[in-house]
Amino acid sequence: MISTRDYCPADWPDVDRIYQEGIRTGLATFETTPKAQADFEGKSVKNSALVAVEGDEILGWAILWPVSDRCVYGGVAEVSVYVGEDARGKGVGKLLLKALVARAEELGLWTLQAGIFPENAASRAIHEACGFRVFGVRERIGKLHGVWKDNMQLERRSTVNGID
Repeated sequence: MISTRDYCPADWPDVDRIYQEGIRTGLATFETTPKAQADFEGKSVKNSALVAVEGDEILGWAILWPVSDRCVYGGVAEVSVYVGEDARGKGVGKLLLKALVARAEELGLWTLQAGIFPENAASRAIHEACGFRVFGVRERIGKLHGVWKDNMQLERRSTVNGID
């Protein structure tokens, strides 16, 4: 049975491997090298990192990133969800994103955002199933391996936080 739990530093080798697998697809990120463990743990939203597990095997991970250091954006975070090659198509991404949304609610966040390449239909479908909506496309926002890429912008507003 696949479940989620909090990330711990001992999970890093699997998180790093899965991130590298995502980078290699060319569908997941503009990044071409993974973050260092210290950045993953120290620059993310505190207590937001989750892993999906089946037994002792880590299948994927999810985390929240602050969008700004300005206090007005303190309740806004960017989501990252990555699923290992062998676990794709098994509902792991949706499970992780649902758990990440719940964690964001617990942390008092009011807006979650995601940037997704238009050709990554699976990621868009998972986000939309979890309450995200497309609100725009940033055309030719950056290059990946010398090729200009668009980036769809999605957001999810909390139904609990920031509604007053």
